[in-house]
Amino acid sequence: MGLDKGKAKPFKTFSVAAARTAADKKAEDVLLLDVSDASPLADFLLIVTALSRPHLEALEDDIEKTAAQFSILCLRKARPASDRWRVLDFGGLIVHLMDADARALYALEDLHSNARRVPWTPRAAKASAS
Repeated sequence: MGLDKGKAKPFKTFSVAAARTAADKKAEDVLLLDVSDASPLADFLLIVTALSRPHLEALEDDIEKTAAQFSILCLRKARPASDRWRVLDFGGLIVHLMDADARALYALEDLHSNARRVPWTPRAAKASAS
C-alpha cells in the first residue's frame, strides 16, 4: 500500500529532514513512523507536539520550507486552521502538528502501534558526532 517503492525512498529522506526541522524548532516528542504496510494514504507519518499556537504556526512554516527544498508541495492542509492541531499532507508524508492536550486525546501513536519507528538523529546530535 502507500506509495510505490520507487517514490518511498525520497519521501523517507524528506520525512527524516522534516523530523529534524521540527526538532530544530524545539518541538517535543517528535515521532516518525513508517506506516506503508498499513496505510493507503502515505508511507510515513510524523507526529509532533507544539508548545503554543505561534509555535504550531512556526513548525508548519518551517516544515513547508523543508519540503520546498526537496521540491515537494503540500497537497492538502486541514481547514480551518486549528489552534490545537494542523495536518499537512505531502503525499508520501502526513504531518500532524498538535498541542499536548490534542495529542494525548487522539493518541495517534496508539492507532499506529504496529508501525515501525523510523530512526532519525537531530541535527545538533549529528553535528556533535562528526
